[in-house]
Amino acid sequence: MNVRERMKNGKLYFCTDPEIAREQLECLDRLYDFNQTRPSEMEKRQELLKSILAEVGENCYVEPPLHANWGKNTHFGSNVYANFNLTLVDDTDVYVGDSVMFGPNVTVATAGHPVDPELRRKVAQFNIPVHIGNNVWIGAGAVLLPGVHIGDNSVIGAGSIVTKDIPANVVALGNPCRVLREISDRDREYYYKELKIDIR
Repeated sequence: MNVRERMKNGKLYFCTDPEIAREQLECLDRLYDFNQTRPSEMEKRQELLKSILAEVGENCYVEPPLHANWGKNTHFGSNVYANFNLTLVDDTDVYVGDSVMFGPNVTVATAGHPVDPELRRKVAQFNIPVHIGNNVWIGAGAVLLPGVHIGDNSVIGAGSIVTKDIPANVVALGNPCRVLREISDRDREYYYKELKIDIR
């Protein structure tokens, strides 16, 4: 198994291949261009985003700055919104469903390093894909770690550290992130504390 196959299959590998470094530099150059666009340059921004990511569905908006290790391993569905400072440690695939919202300063990390100090000294790494379902809201400052799956319609609270799978239709938060409750009828009546929904 070569380095690229190991990168995609959750195997340990060493991050010392000069060809890999060259490819990452190309991504960083495109990200630089994306992050320097003016707010009025929406068409240019969309073109750059499509050149950076593997897939970009309809009606996606990413607020600069965007950070990514590769870009080409991230797959966006339609109607994805990302606020400032989305960080994609996408050394393998990140799958984002439709109608997903990222608050500011969210990190999605597919990569990890072994705890063994000798392997870390040699810059050993592994990558496990992250899957985010449809209609998920990820609050400001949340961190999603390698291999997690987040189910459809769920909400991840601000500042949460997601270390394991979160099911569909729940509110989850904390460090480590845990399910607080299921999404309920009350959520269809109140949008925040005692504030009632008055539009549909």
